[in-house]
Amino acid sequence: MTRLNKYLAAAGFGSRRSCEALITEGKVTINGKPVTQLATVVGPNDAVAVNGSRCRSEKPLYLLFNKPAGVVCSRDPQGRRKTVFDFLPPDAPRLFTIGRLDLNSEGLLLLTNDGELAQRLTHPRYKMPKIYHVELNQDYDFALVPRLTKGMTIETGFGKMDAVFKLGRRRLKVILTQGLKRQIRLMFIKQGYRVEKLERVQIASIQMQGLRPGEWRPLDQKEIKLLMGEKTA
Repeated sequence: MTRLNKYLAAAGFGSRRSCEALITEGKVTINGKPVTQLATVVGPNDAVAVNGSRCRSEKPLYLLFNKPAGVVCSRDPQGRRKTVFDFLPPDAPRLFTIGRLDLNSEGLLLLTNDGELAQRLTHPRYKMPKIYHVELNQDYDFALVPRLTKGMTIETGFGKMDAVFKLGRRRLKVILTQGLKRQIRLMFIKQGYRVEKLERVQIASIQMQGLRPGEWRPLDQKEIKLLMGEKTA
């Protein structure tokens, strides 16, 4: 027997918290009957559906994807744009992205059907570092860096960069443990700069290791343990 929110998370419907929202909103049925109680458990012979579509718990899968610019992270193609899921095998289980990159951003993206890992990587409590390379539209005044690390109010909340390093006159390396929507772009806009290129190159200790845009690979067991906070030999 498995708690319903854990079952849905393992089936690729997001973190346990987002799966709890599906339950309380009445979008989940078991054996054809709607359920709204979070304490509900699922047996091995139960038929579970979300919005009328049958689902089943899958073996956990963890993929690293190099997202090209111009590709969206949602399953909604938003017109004729490609989504990250168009690059995956047609027989892949239902996966979701851990965090997102906006349309024009590129680089490292993690996909999984493991809701527990998604919760760990996105919850502010764990302060999971993410590293970005940023290219601006003009030479940057590096005397402004303390304003970025002290923090500022932007459209999506109070944004704060953990560290900023110089890579060139217009290029910077930014380390974040936050994940506000369009955070990096909005913070530089507030300083009078426009981000021309934004690439995520690392999440925690995971790097792309030569993946070309549009390519993906499974995470190995050592990488998965590192993301889970487990010790490795």
